[in-house]
Amino acid sequence: LRALLRQRDALREDVQRTVNRLEKANSTSTPQEVIRSLERTKSWLNEELARIEKLITDHTDNDPGLKADLDLLKSIKGVKDQVGREMLALLKDGTFKSASQVAAYLGLTPVEKTSGSSVRGRPHMSKTGPSGVRAKLYVAALTASRWNKQAKAIYERLVAKGKAKKAALG
Repeated sequence: LRALLRQRDALREDVQRTVNRLEKANSTSTPQEVIRSLERTKSWLNEELARIEKLITDHTDNDPGLKADLDLLKSIKGVKDQVGREMLALLKDGTFKSASQVAAYLGLTPVEKTSGSSVRGRPHMSKTGPSGVRAKLYVAALTASRWNKQAKAIYERLVAKGKAKKAALG
């Protein structure tokens, strides 16, 4: 599952890169042969992306344990297929023994910069670990802060206390 998810993310980046190149080619005096080549490349990448998406869906649907765990994760507001599958790929192998280990691995734990009595840096997220998973969790937290009543209440309470909006999501 993890390899399929990485391949999907790489293909998405390739599609976006090709779309950007195609837009640039259309706005400049690029030969038509190059534009047609970029269009064929984009078409192939989209087909391959759809094929990988289907493999990911089949993989989780055909394994009863994965499907049950995915359904459980998706019962949380803000968590859908993409974030659920990322979390399954990360957590299913049993590498982590606690939630704090997962948070530290993902770079969600606070880091405080201090040195004696003279240096006092503001605490911030460590941001170690896979940034792609952290980005997907950010979008899930953003969604939850809008639609999940409990998450929204916590978010609004933190913002009212003076926390930055992005910090209140974390």
